[in-house]
Amino acid sequence: MDRFDAMRVFTRIVERASFTKAADDLGLPRSSVTDAVKGLEARLGVRLLARTTRQVAPTLDGQAYYRRCVALIADLEDSESAFAGKKPSGLVRIDVHGTQARHFLLPDLPRFLDTYPGISLHIAEVHQALDMLREGFDCILRAGRLTDTHTPLIRRKLAELKCGAFASPSYIARFGVPRTLDDLDKHRIIGLFAPDAAIVSPFVFLESGSAEREITPPSVVTVTGAETNVACACLGLGLIQVPRYRVAPELAAGTLVEVLADYPSAPLPVHVLYSHARQLSPRVRVVIEWMAERFRIVTDG
Repeated sequence: MDRFDAMRVFTRIVERASFTKAADDLGLPRSSVTDAVKGLEARLGVRLLARTTRQVAPTLDGQAYYRRCVALIADLEDSESAFAGKKPSGLVRIDVHGTQARHFLLPDLPRFLDTYPGISLHIAEVHQALDMLREGFDCILRAGRLTDTHTPLIRRKLAELKCGAFASPSYIARFGVPRTLDDLDKHRIIGLFAPDAAIVSPFVFLESGSAEREITPPSVVTVTGAETNVACACLGLGLIQVPRYRVAPELAAGTLVEVLADYPSAPLPVHVLYSHARQLSPRVRVVIEWMAERFRIVTDG
């Protein structure tokens, strides 16, 4: 194993805090991963990793060496990709909400992979608070307001999704139509928990063009999944406020109707997040640019 490959092994161990997980990610035997670190430590004359039965963490020297490795590896990949005909390659691990993946990304995925045949994608749907590097993700997509858990990450806004408030005809027949925002106190919603928060997401409306007003009516049913949220609304269990693309089939079929159309819902921001601790490799950069293009094309269309 050459020096740069050993550096890649070392950075993956630091990020995954595990020899075994790093070996699995890189498709290497555990023994090769162990030998790579031993070789680096022998060459440098310092201990890079502190190992216990439960955890692997970089020493102070390891932290400094990790930062240098990340920069050097990114420079090497940039240099290699600069040659004519050399396209980015390798595995890119992303986390994205399943409904967004199916609506915005998957329809164009065959074309993207044809353009970059050396890239392979792992698309996860964890969509909860997570340690990006520890879990092995290169970037994550998040819809909604970002929380304190996202503060250490670099963020890039990809889109603002148009939203609305919706109810089923059976709900309206039972509870009536809310005419004003104040009427919501007499109604119920499907309580949707945000992935990174322990509270029900409020309904957010725009007043006077830009000022936001948050309202959290009572809920009888609370959920954590987008599909379940819409399904409960179709059953007449409460109002929902969601991106319009998400309920287009239900609106066309008449199983949901829009309410409070005179009170525009605040748009839902979508960000791609990635770690400030490492430079973007060419393969991650082209995936992020592709996702940004897909959100721009679909939302503009």
